[in-house]
Amino acid sequence: MAERLHPGVGVEVRVPASSANLGPGFDSVGCSLGLWDTCRATLTSDPGLVITVAGEGAGAVPLDASHLVHRAMQVAWADLGVQPPTGLLLECRNEVPHGRGLGSSATAIVTGIAAAQALHQASCGTDGADIDVSFTNALASRLEGHPDNASASVHGGVTLSWSDDDLTTTTTVRLRVHPDVEPVVFVPEAQLSTAKARSVLPQQVRLADAAANSARAALLTHALGSAPEHLLSATRDWLHQDARRTSYAASMALVDALRAEGHAAAVSGAGPSVLVLTLRNHVDLVRAHAGPGWWVLAPGIPGHGVRVRVLDHR
Repeated sequence: MAERLHPGVGVEVRVPASSANLGPGFDSVGCSLGLWDTCRATLTSDPGLVITVAGEGAGAVPLDASHLVHRAMQVAWADLGVQPPTGLLLECRNEVPHGRGLGSSATAIVTGIAAAQALHQASCGTDGADIDVSFTNALASRLEGHPDNASASVHGGVTLSWSDDDLTTTTTVRLRVHPDVEPVVFVPEAQLSTAKARSVLPQQVRLADAAANSARAALLTHALGSAPEHLLSATRDWLHQDARRTSYAASMALVDALRAEGHAAAVSGAGPSVLVLTLRNHVDLVRAHAGPGWWVLAPGIPGHGVRVRVLDHR
């Protein structure tokens, strides 16, 4: 019989944004960013689901059972063998822009999985803040369809993820990041769905392109941690950016302009935001490239990912 949850328990979950790929690390490398989505999840004695959203996505995302945080909670409870509650309140405050390639769907999924675990643990009288990070990472990667954004949001820092040989298990490690490396993000007004961005990708790539991309992805791990002078070369991609150039022409024009000036620019995830990995003393030089229609963020790279705090336990 499935375990039951008890009304009166509340938790707060905070999850950072992320940028995926960083150029050549397609579907495998992610960088957490210091923009945070926060959700308070409370088990209520009143039956039904109540969802409120403030900040990014307010008025645009559904406030019913199809809300992504709630859907992720349901899957997590099913995997944990827990019966979903009859009454649930979700209060979401979002900083992560939606549809901009900054991992908003991954933050929602990680939030839901973490909240589901924490509510279960707190309801059983154990430490709700001590969630199973491996479970969170594996399930979030499965639901997201790729581990780059989700793993960065779970672990913080810059992450590298891969699947085992039968593609059933995801493993993640954190990469060392040189203390002088600073991300700068150019966020456009326009949105682009991940599904649309992926729909134009080729099913096959040339061997020469695969070899070139492999070398740059390997260089990326070295440049990030020990040799930031190589970041410009390390962020060159052959697999996905040019194939999607027409989907985010303005983004690629900005990437081209930044790279021509020696800045390590790449499209952030599926776009259309642009990520630049620069040095702390070059941030203002990078910011100067912002034109009309873009806002610029220097959010930093958080040293941790998802965090849970128990609000109430009766």
